[in-house]
Amino acid sequence: MNYWLFKTEPAECSIDDFAREPNKAIVWEGVRNYQARNFLRDSVAVGDQVFIYHSSCKQIGVAGIAKVVRSAYPDPSQFDSQSPYFDTKASKAEPRWIAVDLVFVAKLPHLISLDKIKACPEMAGLPLVQKGSRLSVMPVTAQQWQDLLNLQAN
Repeated sequence: MNYWLFKTEPAECSIDDFAREPNKAIVWEGVRNYQARNFLRDSVAVGDQVFIYHSSCKQIGVAGIAKVVRSAYPDPSQFDSQSPYFDTKASKAEPRWIAVDLVFVAKLPHLISLDKIKACPEMAGLPLVQKGSRLSVMPVTAQQWQDLLNLQAN
């Protein structure tokens, strides 16, 4: 099993959206960065655990946990001309973007804020806190996963 951190804007897809229908898979779509796409395509697998990270909002940080229930498949939004994620260069024969499906695992009792994550020396290697990293999908080591959960307890 691998561990991941997926960034989302809560107005678009928040941990509360997952919690409202805990057994319903949510399509994780709209990733339009090649490195993040490659993680989704090549490394994210069924059973992997995912931190849901809220960004571009008042309270930025890790808000909850989801689990991958369907691995890489063509992101349907790339073909939908009404979608903000529509891609004129994508075709069914040659899709450019990847989606995965996630289900709810847990909402954290307290958000693990970005400030708290940055202040933790153990998180120095986490791509989230590295200067210039803007990936929406990033790997988290097993140790980083545990260290982040430990920050929740403090």
